Amino acid sequence: MKITFRIKYRTIWGEQIAITINGNKKEPIMLSTSDGESWSTTLTIDKNNNPGQITYQYSLYRDGKFVREENNTVVHHIPENIDSCTSFVADDNWRDMPYHSFLYSSAFSKKDSKENFSINISDKESYILFRAITPALDKRNAYLAISGSGSYFGDWGKQRAVTMQQVQPNEWWAFINTAFLQFPFEYKFVACDNNSKEIIEWEGRENRIISIEHMQPGEIYAAQEAEVKFYSHIQKVAGTAIPVFSLRSEGSYGVGDFGDLKSLVDWAVLTHQSAIQILPINDTTITNSWTDSYPYNSISIYAFHPMYIDLRKLPTLKEKEFQERYEKERKILNELPKIDYEKVNEYKREYLRELLKQEGNKVLSSKKFKEFFAKNEDWLLPYAAFSCLRDKYSTPQFSSWPEHSTYNSELIKALCAKTSSAYAEISFYYYIQYLLHEQLLEASNYAREKGIIFKGDIPIGISRNSVEAWIEPYYFNMNGQAGAPPDAFSKNGQNWGFPTYNWDVMEKDNYEWWQKRFRKMAEYFTAYRIDHILGFFRIWEIPSNSVHGLLGQFVPALPMSVNEIEQYGLHFQEEFMTQPFINEDILYRIFGDKRDEVKKTFLANKHHDIYAMLPEYDTQRKIEAYFKDRSDEESNNIKEGLYSLISNVLFVRDRNSSKMYHPRIAVQNDLIFERLSWQEKEAFNKLYNNYFYNRHNKFWYEEAMKKLPVLTQSTDMLVCGEDLGMVPDCVPWVMDELQILSLEIQCMPKNPEHEFGHVWEYPYKSVCTISTHDMSTLRGWWEEDYDQSCRYYNHVLGHWDTAPKEAPGWLCEEIVRRHLECPSLLCILSFQDWMSIDEQMRNKDAEAERINVPANPKHYWRYRMHLTIEELLKSDRINNKIRSMIDNSGRI
Repeated sequence: MKITFRIKYRTIWGEQIAITINGNKKEPIMLSTSDGESWSTTLTIDKNNNPGQITYQYSLYRDGKFVREENNTVVHHIPENIDSCTSFVADDNWRDMPYHSFLYSSAFSKKDSKENFSINISDKESYILFRAITPALDKRNAYLAISGSGSYFGDWGKQRAVTMQQVQPNEWWAFINTAFLQFPFEYKFVACDNNSKEIIEWEGRENRIISIEHMQPGEIYAAQEAEVKFYSHIQKVAGTAIPVFSLRSEGSYGVGDFGDLKSLVDWAVLTHQSAIQILPINDTTITNSWTDSYPYNSISIYAFHPMYIDLRKLPTLKEKEFQERYEKERKILNELPKIDYEKVNEYKREYLRELLKQEGNKVLSSKKFKEFFAKNEDWLLPYAAFSCLRDKYSTPQFSSWPEHSTYNSELIKALCAKTSSAYAEISFYYYIQYLLHEQLLEASNYAREKGIIFKGDIPIGISRNSVEAWIEPYYFNMNGQAGAPPDAFSKNGQNWGFPTYNWDVMEKDNYEWWQKRFRKMAEYFTAYRIDHILGFFRIWEIPSNSVHGLLGQFVPALPMSVNEIEQYGLHFQEEFMTQPFINEDILYRIFGDKRDEVKKTFLANKHHDIYAMLPEYDTQRKIEAYFKDRSDEESNNIKEGLYSLISNVLFVRDRNSSKMYHPRIAVQNDLIFERLSWQEKEAFNKLYNNYFYNRHNKFWYEEAMKKLPVLTQSTDMLVCGEDLGMVPDCVPWVMDELQILSLEIQCMPKNPEHEFGHVWEYPYKSVCTISTHDMSTLRGWWEEDYDQSCRYYNHVLGHWDTAPKEAPGWLCEEIVRRHLECPSLLCILSFQDWMSIDEQMRNKDAEAERINVPANPKHYWRYRMHLTIEELLKSDRINNKIRSMIDNSGRI
């Protein structure tokens, strides 16, 4: 059998089209052309050695080097069992990202939405294979069909259209014997209702035409693939965002767990919501104290936090005394208004250790566990070893461990062997991760069955005391700290403390570290949020000796030379501009009557009224160490004042080149900027604006396009990006090109000319919300700044009476309704903001609903729902109201 591949692709001199079969990219097959536009090749397949289904993908080479390949949202493939034919001709189109490709994601497509495509062919007949892709027909309870001229195609809808089969999610085929056709003929693809079989929508384009003069017996012609666009089925959904730890049920153990997720799905279905969004759920156990409550500082990108195990799904302890004790503690912890992180984890771990003694051998010897272990051994084994060693040496700082401080895979395998003395402890972590996997998978599958989009969260960073930093240090820059420049969340910037990524090394294996991470996540989630997507363009890297984020620089970036700086009309003075500027006036303004004490302890007089930091206090980390045991208000004020002295510079030296510089972020708000003349201020601002808003756009665009296409196409999950903060112009270019959904928040408008975002202007490819876990809730925001609330009340909502001091239920309902009616594909509101519409149901204390305060690096993450999910499911008044609002907004 001969297979001919044909494709039209206009090339230039030196370019060539290739095809890879069944993913074999090491052996691309080059196509030939006579005009640089029509490319083809013919392969001969041995009928006696049938390779089964053949998948293929086109790519472009220039001067023998790979340039680009097709988008793999839907891959080309050839029907199986066509051995009886003599030739197969595929007329293909180059597949770039489909229109509304996000609708092809697993968030809107069922994994099992395909049929067995069976064909009966004869080498004495000829056939046409119609191929089309279109998304989300399952959500409409519809199927694809062909209607056209002639009786076989239903005579343009007068009779029933030709039904197509869904051969893989979103791809439809129809296999037709040419004996039934009269050439030429015209046709269109149509959507038909599954029940009535009637046409409910025609594709909106001119008629398609097939005109073939003659086909040989035994020949199959695969007509040009079609991307079918239906415009009336635009999807819009509503959902809830809440951390798993915040869930509360009658049987939970003082913290939300994976079992509670199923109950939350029931509430979403009841209220006609279609999405649930959670925060990261990875293990963050570092110190075994409440400081581990920060969910973005994980010790493993794969392992889940033990506290999310639902103990109700596990066998009870046979020791009645133990079981009663844990049940008593469970009730005490579950009645607390907030999470007691330390006690919850202490008791849950104790319970699981007792259960391991009782059930461990049975579980760890089971077939299901062995399958799980075989599939996950590459991360599970080092994670268990890391956890064991962390507990043994009472520190996660592997560099200080007496043994295994440098990872050696063979030694760690020996440590984890069943014959090892450490195996009992090692197996405890195997056991926990297996239980977590089973429970999350059950919740995930339940969400899929109920049609709920399950959206996870991928943190941008990892802990420098993590499994990945231990076993794969070459992927990270451990001498820097990732963070964010100053924004609405923090005037001094954010210092997350994470190491930054060594992207040059990651690029060498096509970002396999990230791809594996995404593929693991796709086992459970149908959508995900990329935390701080700006980090894939550039990351804000802060020196290891800094506490605040003001002395950071973007990496990668294009630093400035002295010559370039002076071209803006600013005379460069290295000592004045790169060293902290400190004089008597500044000391008085920062420290007041404490300035003499500060001078005596921390400063050296250089000349006149000019001072410098003493060497033993010339970095923020040194200052931090000095005040380590002093927590009174006065000491804290002096410490913060000293931090501001150290960051009082105009330029930051480049981390790689001592003769290159970056303008210091937000320095216009600092005291050194006041020292400049108006001409110098004008010159600096011109330099500053060009540096931060123009200079890097093309550079950062190219950086992101190295990474994000590979990563976003590595799974079929829906991709959403958290694009808040100091957003360069190139970010929306990339997100639009790759169809990554943006995040829209009304109080953080993308348009700098607006104080508040215009919800009716939100792009369809976006997620809209009112508040995030890093912000105050709607009610909390309303009470923070009354003048701002008044402007919102009058100018946005259009009310002209006096704004209420606190947000009443009717006002919250109006704001929620406006968000539901906006154009965004997803409207995902925090649980607290949903509850705000009902004054009887919502928490009486708005401040208690706050999840995180980014300006406080030691914030305790402990928010819990103030009512149980069981109570919520029975609350008809608010549930009916939410369901009605969602239905009326068209988000069904």
